[in-house]
Amino acid sequence: MRLGHSPDADDAFMFYAMAKGKVNSEDVDFEHVIEDIQSLNQRAMNKELEVTAMSVHAYTHVQDNYRILSCGASMGEGYGPIVVAKEKLDSLEGKTIAVPGKMTTAFLLLSIYADGFIPVEMPFDKVMDAVVTGKTDAALVIHEGQLTYKDFGLVMLFDLGVIWEKETSLPMPLGVNTISRDIDEPLAKEILRLHKDSIVYGLEHKDEALEYAMEYGRGMALDVGEQFVLMYVNDITVDMGEKGKKAIETLFSKAREKGVITKDVRLDILEG
Repeated sequence: MRLGHSPDADDAFMFYAMAKGKVNSEDVDFEHVIEDIQSLNQRAMNKELEVTAMSVHAYTHVQDNYRILSCGASMGEGYGPIVVAKEKLDSLEGKTIAVPGKMTTAFLLLSIYADGFIPVEMPFDKVMDAVVTGKTDAALVIHEGQLTYKDFGLVMLFDLGVIWEKETSLPMPLGVNTISRDIDEPLAKEILRLHKDSIVYGLEHKDEALEYAMEYGRGMALDVGEQFVLMYVNDITVDMGEKGKKAIETLFSKAREKGVITKDVRLDILEG
C-alpha cells in the first residue's frame, strides 16, 4: 500500500516508527512515497495514493475520494506560514509573491487575508531565493523557512498564524493525513492505529526520532530542526479532537465567505 508523505523533518518524525518497524501490523505493508506537499496534493487529485499527507486546502478537491485521519494533522498554535520581503512593504496589492503552490493551505490563507497580489508558483524551497534575487517582491514561506528567513537577509511582513489566532482563538490547520475511501473500514481503522502509534512513539522517543527526522532536514541545525518538528508534532497531531475539527471547519467557512472556494466541503474524519 502506498503511503505518501513529504520530505520534511516533521513528517519524517511522525512516520519514523512505521518506517523503521517500531510499530507494525500483519495486515498491511507500506511503500513510502516521499515527495513535496504540492506533488502529493496532485497525486491525490489523480487517486494515486491509498494513504497520503495533503494540504487541508487540497482536501476540498478530493473529498469524494479521501477521508481525513484524526491523527497526523499539522496545526500551528499562534504561528504558521509567513510572508517575507527584503524590506517592509505598505501593501501587497500589485506585488509579486513567490508561493509554494496554489493548492497549499498557506496559499488559501494568504488569499483570505490579502488582496490584489500576483502569485508566482515555484517549489517551496525556492521562494526565498526568488526574493533575494529580485524575481519577486515577497515570498510565502512554509516549513523551516519560518525559522531561517533572517539568514537570507529578509524581514517578516506578517505571520498568518498570528492573524488567524487573533481572529479565531483556534489552531491554524495546515496539513492532514488522509485515506482512500476504497479501503474498507476495518483496515482503515488499523492504518489509523498504526499512524497514531507511530506519532506517539516518536514523541516518547524524541532523540531517536529526531535523529532520523534530521536526515530530511535539508541541512538544518539540530536545534532548529527540533524546534520546527515540535512546532508541528504535538498533542493535536496525536488526535485533532473537536478543536482541530472546528479549526478546519472555520477555515473552509472563511474561504467560502471570501469567495476563495465555492464548493461546500463535507468534513469526514476517521476516528479510532
